[in-house]
Amino acid sequence: MRGTRVLVLNTGSSSVKYQLLDMADGSRPAAGLIERIGERTSHLRHSPAGGPRREREEPVADHGTALKSVADELARDGLGLDSPELAAIGHRVVHGGRLFTEPTVIDDAVLAEIERLVPVAPLHNPANLAGIRTAMALAPHLPQVAVFDTAFHTTMPEYAARYAIDTAVADAHRVRRYGFHGTSHAYVSRRTAGLLGREPSETNVIVLHLGNGSSASAVRGGRCVDTSMGLTPLEGLVMGTRSGDIDPAVIFHLTRVAGMSVDEIDVLLNKRSGLRGLCGDNDMREVLRRMEGEGPDAESARLAFDVYVHRLRKYIGAYCAVLGRVDAVAFTAGVGENAAPVRQAAVAGLEGLGLAVDAELNAARGDGPRLISPPTARVAVAVVPTDEELEIADQTYALVTGGTPGRK
Repeated sequence: MRGTRVLVLNTGSSSVKYQLLDMADGSRPAAGLIERIGERTSHLRHSPAGGPRREREEPVADHGTALKSVADELARDGLGLDSPELAAIGHRVVHGGRLFTEPTVIDDAVLAEIERLVPVAPLHNPANLAGIRTAMALAPHLPQVAVFDTAFHTTMPEYAARYAIDTAVADAHRVRRYGFHGTSHAYVSRRTAGLLGREPSETNVIVLHLGNGSSASAVRGGRCVDTSMGLTPLEGLVMGTRSGDIDPAVIFHLTRVAGMSVDEIDVLLNKRSGLRGLCGDNDMREVLRRMEGEGPDAESARLAFDVYVHRLRKYIGAYCAVLGRVDAVAFTAGVGENAAPVRQAAVAGLEGLGLAVDAELNAARGDGPRLISPPTARVAVAVVPTDEELEIADQTYALVTGGTPGRK
């Protein structure tokens, strides 16, 4: 009999995050993180359920070494990769292109296609591949499943996914809008429908995933019809260090006038823009703290906040137009779940669209999904904590057992 546990691996460029989830009872026997892979000293943290957290600093040369450490830590708690209770390993893969529209059991052909997509995801897919290959070597007896960030957005109609550039050039180089944070948008849109007591197929939701990286999506009847990120995670909302939407001619201007190289502009737009570019801080908590003061420091923070919220409000309005009927707007991720002033400001002035926030409900803290709109509001406004690990585990387990994903 197949086990009921799924190990979820999220392998980044210099980190590995992992969680072990039991799909039978919803428990999480273990979780952990390895950071600063490849640096002189790496940090390892492992948290078994019901036991003390273990942390240490030591060199971790590469992702292969990191995943071997993950396997060793799990084995110390009797949760090793050879456990009969382990059903599969689910991998977060950032870019699946147009081919991968759903979770996929990994084989050589799948690995080759993920590698073929490296040019459109150079910061993410190589690390994802390293994690997959090491996990396959460590546990060749287990099904390995790729769950793609882009998959949820493959339901976008062609007119939403296309850029208005020469189609021959676009097709030759796979230039189109793919979208990201798909596992979060899928999970949150479904949980929001449940919060309203509706089926996802009957619910239209605008999901606002606001973290250091941020994205919005318009979800009609459980299917994405538009999203703010595009070919890369740079497009769309103002983020912690990314510019979001920008006139593409800015790139030409900086090349001609400032003499900046393509690589320098890439760093500027991805790592020195957004909140950080506007006020020097990419942490919304620090921006809000600075706004309470006076002087130039507070003024730059207020400007950064206003630019951030203005872009957010524009997308909410645009997606109201895209969907026609909106049942709920859901805030999620680090900023969306914790920054009440952002939520308040984002819907301020949108009463004509049926949006409003109850100040007391918005200010109240809570761990679970909750409504923050007044009972009389035409459109519900919700805070729905995301759980990408659960979504990946759910999709992985459903695929290897022949079940149906979609835990509420």
